[in-house]
Amino acid sequence: MRVVVALDGRTGEDVARRVREEGADVRAVVAASAPAAAARDALAAPEAAELLAELSRADVLIVDGRPATLTAPLVAACDRMSVRIVPLSSRASDDRLARSLGLTAYDPGVPAADLLAAPMPLAPVEPTSGRVITVWGAPGAPGRTTLAIEVACALSSPTRRVALIDADAHAPSLALATGLADEGPGFAAACRQAERGALTTAELSRIASSVGEIDVLTGLNRPGRWPELSHTRVVAAIDACRSWVDDVVIDTAAPLERDEEIVSDLVDGPRRNAATLASLESADVVLAVVAADPVGVSRFVRAWPDLRAASGAAPVRVVVNKVRAAALGVDARGQVRRTLERYTGVTDVAFVPWDARGTDAAMLAARPIAHVAPRSAVPTAVRRLVAESLAPREARAATATRHSLRRLARTA
Repeated sequence: MRVVVALDGRTGEDVARRVREEGADVRAVVAASAPAAAARDALAAPEAAELLAELSRADVLIVDGRPATLTAPLVAACDRMSVRIVPLSSRASDDRLARSLGLTAYDPGVPAADLLAAPMPLAPVEPTSGRVITVWGAPGAPGRTTLAIEVACALSSPTRRVALIDADAHAPSLALATGLADEGPGFAAACRQAERGALTTAELSRIASSVGEIDVLTGLNRPGRWPELSHTRVVAAIDACRSWVDDVVIDTAAPLERDEEIVSDLVDGPRRNAATLASLESADVVLAVVAADPVGVSRFVRAWPDLRAASGAAPVRVVVNKVRAAALGVDARGQVRRTLERYTGVTDVAFVPWDARGTDAAMLAARPIAHVAPRSAVPTAVRRLVAESLAPREARAATATRHSLRRLARTA
């Protein structure tokens, strides 16, 4: 049996060694991303064409089961060449991806004989009802995109798959902030497919980009294309994403006005703010971001009634960002808390401190702060917010228990 192993580092070497011990002929050991890249563009490099030629002579391809490496074009190419794909995965979300592509995922530690044996019968795909978390903020630059990225990083884990979506129809910036190309299909392509009823989990995995373990649907590369993000399309695309991942984090624009519906003669005409309003209406949780300065707080207070009307029954968690004494003086948190309580009635507020060094390092590297400066005050505060308010119920219960034990230990 001829085998091609596409796994990174020591994992690939270990699997290749164990497969050889079972008598298989390992034809090549390549990077995990190499087969997907070769299937996408065989002319990209001579190595890609050579790998496809080697795959055409192989019987089995053992590949990493992550969305970036197990793609629909790779599955289609292997089907044409009669090559059986064996994805290795330790995440439940990646197992669902494999089953959506008609494959059986294996744990990396299983015996090599099981990897070479005939595939097991496919288990039924478990229905997923992912949670939608919409990140909104008042006009200005309160840090919507930064908070959306950091929340997605904090939610992502080996057992939870997270998607990050740029639904900003005014000033999309998610691709720039994460170092991704904005010429790809992204969220607009997902909306077009959803309108035709063709948006499947496999299609979402195909058009998504990756930042670490997070799937990203980038925004419009030109704001003038905003009519593509209609209300109906956005709602349909978000519904499809619920069956794709466990958590969907959406970065939106600030404006909430519906005035264009009054001045437009078209009943079903395009609305510039339709994507934001649809994202808020579809949300299970809304994170409302406030800039911790007099202008930012004032803008948020004025927009609060419109936000409550747009979000409906979804709970709204207020996050005060860029907290620093230099802009508000002594007791900055207390001042913001008392102002919000007086003018909006909000009493449960989370705070994210200002960290210029960590934020600038992330901007320079075009990566999340959690990846560049994991000990920065920003990802630390976001992880606390996620653990207390956005983590799965079981995790929140465990966190509350740990906090209770710590309080008891301090008082003992």
